Amino acid sequence: MLIARLSIISDTALLWFITVGACLGFLTNCATPQPAGSPRDIAAARTLQKARSRQLSTEKRACDYLHAAAISTPMLGAGTKDALARETYNAAAAELAVLLRSSEGGRLWNHPVVLHNGSETYHLHFQPAGYGVWAPDYFTAFQLPDEIERKGVKKINRQDGVGGALAGVRAVSPRENFAPFKGITAPVTATLDFRGTEATLALRRPAKQPTAKVQGKVRPLAADYTAAIAYYRPPSNFLAKKLMATFRPGHYTDKTGLYFLQPYDPDRIPVVFVHGLASSPFMWSQTINEIQADPQLRGRYQFWVFAYPTGYPPLYSALRLREELAKVDKLYPNHRGYVLVGHSMGGNLAHMLVVTVTPAMWERTLGQPAKKVLAGNTHDSLIYRSLVFQANPRIKRVVFICTPHRGSETALGGLGRFGRSLVALPLAFTSTMRQSLVDVDLTRFTGSARRLPNSVSGLSPNNPSLKIVNSATITAPYHSIIGDRGKGDSPNSTDGVVPYWSSHLDGARSGVIVPGPHGSESLPQTIAELQRILRLHLRRSGEARATVAENSY
Repeated sequence: MLIARLSIISDTALLWFITVGACLGFLTNCATPQPAGSPRDIAAARTLQKARSRQLSTEKRACDYLHAAAISTPMLGAGTKDALARETYNAAAAELAVLLRSSEGGRLWNHPVVLHNGSETYHLHFQPAGYGVWAPDYFTAFQLPDEIERKGVKKINRQDGVGGALAGVRAVSPRENFAPFKGITAPVTATLDFRGTEATLALRRPAKQPTAKVQGKVRPLAADYTAAIAYYRPPSNFLAKKLMATFRPGHYTDKTGLYFLQPYDPDRIPVVFVHGLASSPFMWSQTINEIQADPQLRGRYQFWVFAYPTGYPPLYSALRLREELAKVDKLYPNHRGYVLVGHSMGGNLAHMLVVTVTPAMWERTLGQPAKKVLAGNTHDSLIYRSLVFQANPRIKRVVFICTPHRGSETALGGLGRFGRSLVALPLAFTSTMRQSLVDVDLTRFTGSARRLPNSVSGLSPNNPSLKIVNSATITAPYHSIIGDRGKGDSPNSTDGVVPYWSSHLDGARSGVIVPGPHGSESLPQTIAELQRILRLHLRRSGEARATVAENSY
């Protein structure tokens, strides 16, 4: 009896466990996400997932990427109903380019290859360079935008469309002229065209040509314009390096130079950004990213930055910028005219590039000491070239942001005196200056009888170089953007460092006061004014053109 009862209980328990297990299994299946969309969408998504497996060979993964894109291609239709197909196609194209360029030293890159995955076979070709298409061998690497840290930028500037958005990176050794140390970048869109099992991979230039014929139809290209700028992220010890470049500029002299943030394009106008005291080119990341949000501007302009250790006297740093632009003129003699944008002391450097300063101007201001210095130095000497210079005729427009054209009284106060005392110029540089200024009253040149000139003394209202530069005629149209910390009391305002009386220039084509501090280069009002000025420059220089955009996929 007892055994029979236990048997009944055991059977009942077994039935209960089976029932609970079935219910749990049913609920688990219901909770597991199932691929959405049509059977074709599901097949493409599964093939894409398979291609991402690092357990497979490069050839098999590449073939799977091509197969996922091929399945999705017929559904690249209009509207949002085929968004999943477009998403799969875009991801497959981008990830295929990254895989082939980076795997096994690029063994399968830039030559026809036959790829198998066990069930499918594809013949892959690479589209050669052409208008709106990069040469396959130009970039040495590609990065997916989502893998790039977006430091220094607030807004992600993307364009929806067809193709895999990438950041192309070209980093070669030895480093090329004007290339950043990390390499030069550009937005790239990878597209795949199929004719049966024949596939062609193209690396498109969305900033130059925002639409392209993909699979027999002109379509807007997907792009990520922020990724290429965010690639140049500042180092972790950014603040310390900025200060060291000010107080020990000799340690950073090798970093001085003009850097192209995109590959040189003869069809686009160079905009050269010049940072100010105790700063670096990284300060322009947000500004450039916001300007590029305008399709017309990113299609007609290319963006460069001038980097320099900011402890040197402004006259010397302006000489180095002048020399860098002369190198561009020599290497790319047919480039479009420059637009210069300078912030703070960077604006002073820009100012010195659009005026002509003669020996007579120094002699009128300083008298016999200036005459003695200039007579004692050859025309090719560092001192003479820093003091006497010609306006650059290829600079077609200048924008000054919070620029102390007449100096800043901050340089005269306790903080300025302290900063001046901390700047240690290289021995070779100071020796050159001492030899040139021997027996000359330094006060007449720098406003100080005890110290050789540096960046802080160069911004003193008592520095004669400011008076001389301001007495010369500016040879290009210029604009002022002036900060007032939001108080709205100009002309009695200040941005906290530079007062209105120093940043304002008569004769400016426009003068906009923005409600911000000295670091106002990335304020929305500043960005809007820069965009307006650049659009104006296109119209005035005859460079404007319509931006082609297609509304359908």
